[in-house]
Amino acid sequence: MPNSTTMTEFLLTRFSEVWELRVLHAMLFLLTYLATLLGNLLIVTVTTLDQSLHTPMYFFLRNLSFLDMCYISVTVPKACVIFLLDSRVISMVGCAAQIFFVIFCAFVEFLLLTFMARDRYVAICHPLHYAVIMNPQVCIQMFLASLFSGIVYSGFHTGLTFSLPFCQSNIIHQFFCDMPSMLKLSCSDTFVNEIVLFVSSSMFSSSCFLFIIMSYVHILSTVLKFPIRREQRKAFSTCVPHLLVVTVFLTSGAIVYMKPTSNSPTIQDMIISMFYCIVPPFLNPIIYSLRNKQIKKAVRRIMSRMLYSGK
Repeated sequence: MPNSTTMTEFLLTRFSEVWELRVLHAMLFLLTYLATLLGNLLIVTVTTLDQSLHTPMYFFLRNLSFLDMCYISVTVPKACVIFLLDSRVISMVGCAAQIFFVIFCAFVEFLLLTFMARDRYVAICHPLHYAVIMNPQVCIQMFLASLFSGIVYSGFHTGLTFSLPFCQSNIIHQFFCDMPSMLKLSCSDTFVNEIVLFVSSSMFSSSCFLFIIMSYVHILSTVLKFPIRREQRKAFSTCVPHLLVVTVFLTSGAIVYMKPTSNSPTIQDMIISMFYCIVPPFLNPIIYSLRNKQIKKAVRRIMSRMLYSGK
């Protein structure tokens, strides 16, 4: 194969080469994609139009939903194309863009989930100081800081990956471009890249996860002191699904990104990768809209206003 100076494209991998299975996979991906877009778009629309949802919690949820639409759009449309068409080609620029935006979206999403845990901690454990601690300026600063740090983090790792020469093969054993798969294609020593990836990923994910766990420990200890069981159930119903999404997101990402890039089953890696780039964006609107009474009430209010104005 030509070296990195002349290689201009790569080949992505399908789950199967059987046409019927390829169509099935494309349909499943497409339905998941459309459901994710509709669910997250609903949250963005409702939390924007309804004044009662202009709070820090729904500010982060609105941005999380918008990010999820971008996140799943980075990988799934291209995957559907390679499932249905004969061509599995992705350009060097397209591959670099996928890696950059996958890392960026995952990084910012995890930070937003961390900020949401802090928001719930302040709201439940320090309700009298909530408006002061989580004021709009602080929320905007936290969000902008997550965007800026995500750009720096993803830009650094994308640049480090594509500074390597690729001459082993141009076949990426994944349905989208990601760093572990790309490192396997390099004909140079990738030890430094692997160490940098492992250390940076482990430090970032563990610090965020510890912060989330500490927040929920304080939340649960406070909730258990509530005299009314209905209030306890309400707090638990908000926190437990959030913690579940964080755990699935972190575990699947850690399995792919924090292990050596040596031999591992391709299909296994492809399935696991779905749990950090497709499942969280799909689950978030289900958890935060279908199970959220305030959003349900806001949807009914907006629909009633639309019906009333249409008469």
